[in-house]
Amino acid sequence: MSLRFPSAKCGLLAGVALVVLSWSGIAHAQAQRAELMPPADGLKAGELYLEADQVARNDKTQVTTASGSVEVRYQGRTVRADHLIYDQARGVMTAEGHVQIINPDKSVEFANKAVLDNNMRVGAVEGFSARMGLNVKLAAATAVHRSADVNELARAIYTPCDVCAESGASKAPSWSIKADQVVQDHVHQVVYYKNATIQILGIPVMYLPVFWHPDPQAVRKSGLLQPSYGLSNRRGLSYEQPYVQVLSPSSDLTLSPQINTKINPLLNALYRQRFNSGAIDARVGYTHDTDFDGKGKGFGADTSRSYILASGAFALNESWRWGFSAERTSDKLIFDKYDIGDVYIARGPYVADDRRLISQVYATRQDQNSWVSVAAFSIQGLRPGDNDRTFPIVAPLVEARWEPNQALLGGRLRLLGSAVALTRDQSPDTPALRLPGLDSRRISGEADWRATLTSTAGLRVVPFANVRFDAYNLNDLNGIKGKTDSVARGLVSAGVDISLPLVRQFQSSTVILEPIGQIVISPRVRPIRVGKSASGAPIYLNEDSIAFEYDETNLFRPEKFPGHDLYEDGLRANLGGRASVLWDDGRRASLLVGRSFRTADSAVFSTTSGLTKKASDWIVAADAQPLPGVSFFSRARLDSDTLTLQRAEAGANVTVKQGNGYFRYLRDVSGPTGLKTENVDLGGEVYLSKHWGLSAYGNRDLAQSAWLIRDLGLVYRDECTRIDIIYRREDVVVGRLGKSESVALRLTLATLGGPMYAN
Repeated sequence: MSLRFPSAKCGLLAGVALVVLSWSGIAHAQAQRAELMPPADGLKAGELYLEADQVARNDKTQVTTASGSVEVRYQGRTVRADHLIYDQARGVMTAEGHVQIINPDKSVEFANKAVLDNNMRVGAVEGFSARMGLNVKLAAATAVHRSADVNELARAIYTPCDVCAESGASKAPSWSIKADQVVQDHVHQVVYYKNATIQILGIPVMYLPVFWHPDPQAVRKSGLLQPSYGLSNRRGLSYEQPYVQVLSPSSDLTLSPQINTKINPLLNALYRQRFNSGAIDARVGYTHDTDFDGKGKGFGADTSRSYILASGAFALNESWRWGFSAERTSDKLIFDKYDIGDVYIARGPYVADDRRLISQVYATRQDQNSWVSVAAFSIQGLRPGDNDRTFPIVAPLVEARWEPNQALLGGRLRLLGSAVALTRDQSPDTPALRLPGLDSRRISGEADWRATLTSTAGLRVVPFANVRFDAYNLNDLNGIKGKTDSVARGLVSAGVDISLPLVRQFQSSTVILEPIGQIVISPRVRPIRVGKSASGAPIYLNEDSIAFEYDETNLFRPEKFPGHDLYEDGLRANLGGRASVLWDDGRRASLLVGRSFRTADSAVFSTTSGLTKKASDWIVAADAQPLPGVSFFSRARLDSDTLTLQRAEAGANVTVKQGNGYFRYLRDVSGPTGLKTENVDLGGEVYLSKHWGLSAYGNRDLAQSAWLIRDLGLVYRDECTRIDIIYRREDVVVGRLGKSESVALRLTLATLGGPMYAN
């Protein structure tokens, strides 16, 4: 039978579900929030639903008894049991036999017997177990609800791992913690253990008289994070133990001392703070030690060695943002010596090259029609041979763009402006002479117009025009102190893009053929000369297009140089074609072929760029996704006369059920140094069984027939554990470090010191 209790007379019975829930692993605050949620079972506020095979009420003793498939629902919670007794006079409720409590968040608690009072202050459970969030399981012989915030479990076990095999049979969890006593403190969000034993596959491996860790439901909590272990010929045996201290609801500090047997310790720290308008992240490291070589042998005097990698970003209002990054080190090899990762990543809008650090401050404003950026930055080089005095200090760098809503002559008008000042202590040319470095200041204004016309047949015609004005002031020309010059120039270009996509639909695919053409004309412009080379050849000003590479990304750009200093002029045509195949099942493939033509040779491009002749080198680019999870790409530049390969890149990415991997190949025989570059970068992991796998990474210099880095790892993973044992060999010689070999152990245990406690 089933009964619905609308009156307050059964309010104490309603408390049964709420009291028993307090033994769950769900944080107390979360339970309170769930209690306020409207029920989803159709009951009105204060109503309780009781269903059982038999229900009896003794008005004289004020005892209600329910037997057989008992189910009680209240405020979205459900209590099930074989037998239930509610003694209203004593204020005690007892549920027995296969007791289950189902919470609104679908977490479930189990017990053989649960005894509770009607005030939800005291409770006791026998044969308790619970399945909580994050797949955490708790089990105990008995559980006592000491207060609204403290639960105590006796002879308990804790694990986030599966305890049942796929066949349904019980199995030992990958790891677990057994203890004589476990106290769950919701106020401090900590789980305490007394006489704890950590078990691996049911085998005891460590005994701790006292142990604690954050409550799995805690969003942020102080405590130990997972350590890392390593063994190398540079540092010997290494152990790094991070500890996070939550300073406030919006800030924390993580200390990670690295202890080494061959060299002195290194203290790493990470400070993070969130504000209403932004955030700050700062990583620092410090040690006091001599220098040492690749075998950990020290030399030189003891000195302080440190680094900082910090960034911040803030919103001033809906339009304005500002931020900064601070990246510096007192020892150029400190990141290699101590295996410090995530160094060369973007911490702001301006990014330096690999093995170089950038410190910057910037402010940006953006709305629907405009964008403005003001910035300043400096660079520290960590490559062998880098001289920081040859790197310019950029301050300020101003860029702006405005696009009116109204069309002009049926097209889009965009106005752009920029200004930059670069100060350099020393010239990068002939460093032995230590000549003064070139200082430059530039201001530019630009108007860019573009329209799009499409015929009914699909012919797409895009006329465009660009007008630009540059003014330069140059100091210390050609390495001569005090030699100055001022240059002003006007630049004009106009042209048209023409394309005609041809589409053909087949039974299971679509083929698109698109011939593309572009014609551009610009008056002749003399490049800005800043000196002569040792052979007497002119040196042109080029501060913002040094890394220029001719490929498919700029094949159809009217002005191929990404910066302002160098400018492409004359009459020229960029021609090519693109072919694409799109299958209905998601597969795809595309191919692009093209080249540029000019009426005369150009000396503004470098001799290795492939653009100095009237007919440029050939550009070829292709990509494909032949299977789900498998993709390829390639790009190449072929000599205009002999079709020999000048530069090539190719790669593949594979992600399948058994693992994942990637492959990258680079060949460049026309780099600015004139030296051949050819290397392969590859890595991935493959699982030989459900839990065991192999990982590998390699970077090989094919030009020198030598491996730079080789990694080989053994991986174990399951639902709650990941263990990586990685052997690394570095054959590249960086500074004085030389070759090295190392073995690292990475252990990841779910819910113990994982990222959730450092959010």
